[in-house]
Amino acid sequence: MDHEREFLERARSGDTRAFDEIVTAHRTRVYALVFQILRNEEDAMDVSQETFIRAWKSLNKFDGRHPVATWLHRIATNAAIDLIRRRQVRPQCELTDGPMAVDPAPRTTPATFAVPGEGIDRQDLRTLLDKALASLSPEHRAVVVLREVEELSYEEIAGRTKASVGTVMSRLFYARKHLQTLLKEAHEEY
Repeated sequence: MDHEREFLERARSGDTRAFDEIVTAHRTRVYALVFQILRNEEDAMDVSQETFIRAWKSLNKFDGRHPVATWLHRIATNAAIDLIRRRQVRPQCELTDGPMAVDPAPRTTPATFAVPGEGIDRQDLRTLLDKALASLSPEHRAVVVLREVEELSYEEIAGRTKASVGTVMSRLFYARKHLQTLLKEAHEEY
């Protein structure tokens, strides 16, 4: 975007209106990303604001090699993880990189039901998904959101989380397996 580069250069010179244009263009996606990680509206609003404050303070460090959206999403992801860490939210289970007998199914989506109204309704499913995501460590939750919600490639996730592609793949594998186990157990209860 030529306009975005122009706004970026003007913002670097202290033009707050130009920075406001950048915020306006990206605030919805930043909020959506942060909300998917935190699962709390107030926290997502706070972290979104924190994202743009951090971006303003580090405008001169942005080298422009990547799109502004990528830079902002990296800041947002890190700010969300920082909030979780500050609150010392711990996962309910330990996710390790050790050996594990697993079904290599790549997705954790629950089965659909043949008869309408049978099984889990949408709200119950949403609650189950929220609880399952909350049980993941911040790093595991971030890779799941970036891959499954934002639909980023492994390389893009690695760039945003400052982890190797192998680490991203490992985190995603174990996070999916953990989610699959939790959702399967919940499904069997219904």
